[in-house]
Amino acid sequence: MKEIIFKGCGTAIITPFNENGINFEEFKKLIEFQIANKADSIIVCGTTGESSTMTVEEKKQVIKFAVETINHRIPVIAGTGGNCTAQVIDFTKWAENIGVDGALIVTPYYNKTTQEGLIAHYSTIANETNLPIILYNVPSRTGLNISPYACKKLSEIKNIVAIKEASGNISQIAEIANLCGSELNIYSGNDDQITPILSIGGIGVISVLSNIIPEFTHNIVNDFLNGNIENAINSQIKAIPLIKALFSEVNPIPIKEALNIMGFNVGIPRLPLIEMSNSGKETIKKELFSFGLLK
Repeated sequence: MKEIIFKGCGTAIITPFNENGINFEEFKKLIEFQIANKADSIIVCGTTGESSTMTVEEKKQVIKFAVETINHRIPVIAGTGGNCTAQVIDFTKWAENIGVDGALIVTPYYNKTTQEGLIAHYSTIANETNLPIILYNVPSRTGLNISPYACKKLSEIKNIVAIKEASGNISQIAEIANLCGSELNIYSGNDDQITPILSIGGIGVISVLSNIIPEFTHNIVNDFLNGNIENAINSQIKAIPLIKALFSEVNPIPIKEALNIMGFNVGIPRLPLIEMSNSGKETIKKELFSFGLLK
């Protein structure tokens, strides 16, 4: 059985920006809000954190700040992936040295590769670090899917411990669970599929939704894993309209808008992402109100 970095809700936290770059004062507020409201882990510099438009130095500053601020209260997982294997190795080794608890490594994008190339890419990285590694499968973003066959091969490597599955393909995820068993822990990468993935052996979610309702998202997983399946399913269904609104424009445009509406000061996404449309803002406000997050 592989190491479990966390069970439950890992928040793929946004990165707050201002005119000077990273708004660390607001980032601390977001981290403390997450910990106070039962987030089980924080994932920094992922897709939702806008890592693709941050400099290497900014990413290092954000990861280091998260590690120091959280100070072992919950695990910190750093997004260290990229499409150059050598650069991913360097960045992952740096993250290991400053004390992160795990690395979330997305598949190569643009240059992509074959399934055998994916196996070679992840194997080479894993051999250069002792960090537990979470594979990140999000073909809608990268144009590349990790096949169940590749998952099986990679699960044989000691420190490749989990996959964040955001393909949306439940049949594929079930096949991964069947092939890999306890040798590859599965996290839902989609907020609308938390309970379906838990039902085939998943152990949690790496979530956008939990940026605004961490305790609620934590409870979906906790209820399910503790046998309160009806509660978990009812909560999953209740959240669907809010989740739909949070993905009505490209992530993290809507989640940043939601946080701003709720009183945080996270700024707007960096170009090429833009501020949410006026109609989108109204949809977010409506769903936040319906969910009881606004008065």
